[in-house]
Amino acid sequence: MPIYLWEGKSRKNEIQKGEMEAATEEAVRTNLTRMQITPTKVKKKPKDLFENITLFQQPVKTKDVIIFARQFSTMIDAGLPILQCLDILFTQQENKTFKKIIKQIKESVEGGATLAESLKKFPKEFDDLFVNMIAAGEAGGILDAILKRLAGYLEKSAQLKGKVKGALTYPIVVFFISMGVTAVILLFVIPVFQEMFASLGGALPVPTQMVVALSEFVQSKIIFIIIGIIIFVIAFRRYYKTEKGQVVVDSLLLKVPIFGILLRKVAVSKFTRTLGTMLTSGVPILSALDIVARTAGNKTVENSIYKVRSAISEGRTMADPLAESGVFPSMVCSMIAVGESTGALDTMLNKIADFYDEEVDQAVDNLTAMIEPFMMVFLGVIVGGLLIAMYLPIFTMAGHI
Repeated sequence: MPIYLWEGKSRKNEIQKGEMEAATEEAVRTNLTRMQITPTKVKKKPKDLFENITLFQQPVKTKDVIIFARQFSTMIDAGLPILQCLDILFTQQENKTFKKIIKQIKESVEGGATLAESLKKFPKEFDDLFVNMIAAGEAGGILDAILKRLAGYLEKSAQLKGKVKGALTYPIVVFFISMGVTAVILLFVIPVFQEMFASLGGALPVPTQMVVALSEFVQSKIIFIIIGIIIFVIAFRRYYKTEKGQVVVDSLLLKVPIFGILLRKVAVSKFTRTLGTMLTSGVPILSALDIVARTAGNKTVENSIYKVRSAISEGRTMADPLAESGVFPSMVCSMIAVGESTGALDTMLNKIADFYDEEVDQAVDNLTAMIEPFMMVFLGVIVGGLLIAMYLPIFTMAGHI
């Protein structure tokens, strides 16, 4: 059905605007009158030329899903029917892409599907964890609590992701800036000095000769260097898409001296937070482990979780296969063992997640403190070394004079 833009006056003579989906303009006016709004202007909303082109569509962010879950939870808790909640959420949503998704979810629920089945049609916005928890909430009659729990989980996951991204952004940006500055010096600055030195004559210092030789090599092979970098990036991405490639690269990442410790702590925090949230919501442990494994983000961690799942299906506890994997610290395995023996595994997992969130905070702070001086030294050695090598002949000539 078409969407109409409307404008009208309320009973208090206040100007109100909005949009409404209806079969005809007359239907819009009738609905507004029922809402005690006197319509003054109603017109069909013009079609967006780029609405079906993915490139031009507004992306749905995690923040949008969090707000959706929180508002949905509040309305369900207030006793509103699901369809009415979805209708209100559709009306209030500002993100055009997400607005369409909510509309399709509402239509699916109206057609007789459950909320979980309707959400499952949009895996990019609502992953397996979200869908399975909603299904558990619908089955247990605690949908409002599940939505609230999901919003809290997504907020903490987004915070964790933001911390890691922030810690990694600084060194990557500084590295690329230094490489860019180095390329400019080698391609444009050093040739100027080289012509000047050639006109003066005399032997150049060894560091200067090395830098000049490097500059000549880069100038003559720049096309091949760029092609080589592109080929390497494409080959690496293809290799990483393979099962073996993911295992090798992800395993190496966990062993990197500084970043590996941070990534391991992030993996533990994500595993315990996700599993604890799902178990608290009533999702069966085998289903929960399957979802946690697929959302681990690291192939080594994923394989370890699948081994744990296999062991539990055979009747073993969770703590022993976790300890055997070598990925999870012994303290985590011991706390999980206590949680299993006391029947409070979900509570223990959430406590571990809270502890490791703080550990990640500390690791990020330590990493930032270590990286800043290291990157400054790196910049000084690379860029400063090139400049000093080029000024050495000038210093030598000044000394002779």
